[in-house]
Amino acid sequence: MTGTLLNAATVVVGGAVGALVGERLPAGIRQTVMHAIGLMTLLIGFQMALGTKSAIIVLSSVVLGAVAGELLRIDDGIRWLGDWLEARVTREAASQEGSLGSTPGDPAVDGEGVVSGPPRATGRGDGSLFSRGFVTASLVFCVGPMTILGSFQDGLTGVYDTLAVKSVLDGFTALALASSLGWGVAFSALFVLVYQGALTFGAGWAKPFLSDPVVLEMTAAGGLLIVGIGLNILELARIRVANMLPSLAIAPLLVFLLGNR
Repeated sequence: MTGTLLNAATVVVGGAVGALVGERLPAGIRQTVMHAIGLMTLLIGFQMALGTKSAIIVLSSVVLGAVAGELLRIDDGIRWLGDWLEARVTREAASQEGSLGSTPGDPAVDGEGVVSGPPRATGRGDGSLFSRGFVTASLVFCVGPMTILGSFQDGLTGVYDTLAVKSVLDGFTALALASSLGWGVAFSALFVLVYQGALTFGAGWAKPFLSDPVVLEMTAAGGLLIVGIGLNILELARIRVANMLPSLAIAPLLVFLLGNR
């Protein structure tokens, strides 16, 4: 778990610095930085997706994964977690300040200091800015080959070099994202901790199944999801990428079923 703990720590630090500094940056700079991150995310996603040896496997895994994710409502679950975390933070802040009421646009606080609900930022259906930052950052940091392979490497051998490199990259990305999306980015470290931790502990069970073709198609499916994240960051589409996460588990199954292992 050393690599995962390091990764979560860099996300917290980068996200906190970005959230604090971002408020002082002109809106134009923040918007351009987000566009740069979006374009780079698209590039990384396309590079990963184009490595596939079977477009049928990638397409099928993403479609089946999307159906499973929609039925499980994964995106709603992650977004709810972001809203819940925001409500907790807001409640604690209100308690510390001794607030007895609420101002227009703020979450309602009752007499016991309980927040009735998080604020909603836009009419886009994306929830609050905090929630959007939490969901976007969680996906950016957890969908990709370095996440899976690095966690497996850490769990099987105790070597966390891959996650150490990922930690540095995620720290800078968190800083840039948080400059526009706020504190939700820093709290995505919780998702990183749980997701990568689960992969690390499950590494021993998964090792016999991680043949080169399996890793290749998982990476390609993950790349397609990263393309979706890039489109979301650029606000060119509203894609529920989280609902496609099951495709990362379905891709290996299709490799075995189709005899491509």
